[in-house]
Amino acid sequence: MLIQFSFKNFKSFRDEATLDLSAAKMTEFAERVVTVGNERILPIAAIYGANASGKSNIYNAFEYMADYVIESFKYGDEEERFEEFKPTPFLFDSVSEEAESSFEVYFTIPGDKSERTYNYGFCVDAHGVTEEWLNTKARTARKYTSVFYRSVEEDVLDLSGLPKNSRENIRVALEQQVLIVSLGAKLRVNKCKDIRDWFLANEFADFGDLFTNFFLSRRLPKGFVEDTSVQKQVIEYFSSFDEHIKDFEIEKLPNDGESKEEVYKINALHKKIDSDTFAAIPLGMESAGTLKMFALYPELQDVLEKGSVFFIDELNARLHPLLVRNFLLTFLNPEINTNHAQLIFTTHDTWQLSNQLLRRDEVWFTEKDEQGISKLYSLADFIDESGSRIRKDESYEKNYLIGKYGAIPTLKSIDIFKEA
Repeated sequence: MLIQFSFKNFKSFRDEATLDLSAAKMTEFAERVVTVGNERILPIAAIYGANASGKSNIYNAFEYMADYVIESFKYGDEEERFEEFKPTPFLFDSVSEEAESSFEVYFTIPGDKSERTYNYGFCVDAHGVTEEWLNTKARTARKYTSVFYRSVEEDVLDLSGLPKNSRENIRVALEQQVLIVSLGAKLRVNKCKDIRDWFLANEFADFGDLFTNFFLSRRLPKGFVEDTSVQKQVIEYFSSFDEHIKDFEIEKLPNDGESKEEVYKINALHKKIDSDTFAAIPLGMESAGTLKMFALYPELQDVLEKGSVFFIDELNARLHPLLVRNFLLTFLNPEINTNHAQLIFTTHDTWQLSNQLLRRDEVWFTEKDEQGISKLYSLADFIDESGSRIRKDESYEKNYLIGKYGAIPTLKSIDIFKEA
């Protein structure tokens, strides 16, 4: 489970920002808090804020970190790929523009009976990796122990926590653009592979991106074509929000030879109102909301099975608020979410901003100041004008919309169409 994610000097975030999923000391919804070792971890984090306040950049930062961990072993051989993948620092400051960007996580690995906690991070600039570290802590330990540490500035490469027979191979093959974790995983070093695999298991969905919407709406759930039991599970999933779809009709289409992937035509079967027969409707003709829920199913299936993290940008887009609420309850119900999967999402949907659904430490806000610098803060840490913390019985939605917590747009009338 993700305990904490921090990053610095990335896009609109010049200063360090921390998304903390460790549970604060509060009484509401205590039953949903997951205890792993000495950590008390939350299953969900909701991020609110005005347009262009930086919400999506938190999603981008976590996705960037994951992609770099998974892919960077290739960048030493293909330096032009690194040129395309360099981080985007905060550009409105001449110092930050040339500085490194940093990314760090604290997490536990699903299924790890030892309940060990991991701390992994790296810094990267326009030339490559400048610093990288991996530390671990046993359940009974008070302090973290180092697995490896690397610093270009200090000319340090300490691999003492890795197996002896792997150290020389890493030393010889390691290049400036490549992460030790990524290279070590490629070389089948288990301690590196465990970290890489944790990132690999996490899922991302950006529903503010048209290409992502197009791709995800055409991705089929695992086993959907050949396994009728999977199809029945999808029907049951749909029935939670749309009981009109009763079954699916799947037809394999001839391959045109240009693509190696098999192509299928999928019809949703709807019962006719005047008979016991069904009308076959091409899946692409279903509503945007139904297609989005179909797109969410494969990732939802994977994260619930693996106990991984599902990060969604603009979860509320094209979905009814009650449907979003039902989706959140999947993660908040320990009887369904038995493997402790987590959901982190950005949204404008204030219907979910309720003390009847979310804890104060599960609500986060982004705000951008007049210099274009974004900051991230939690409702649990927010101090109002009187110097008091937010109470659990407040109307979060009402107070947010009137500006009590900040993180809302500053509006002016749209008077450009006003007659002169």
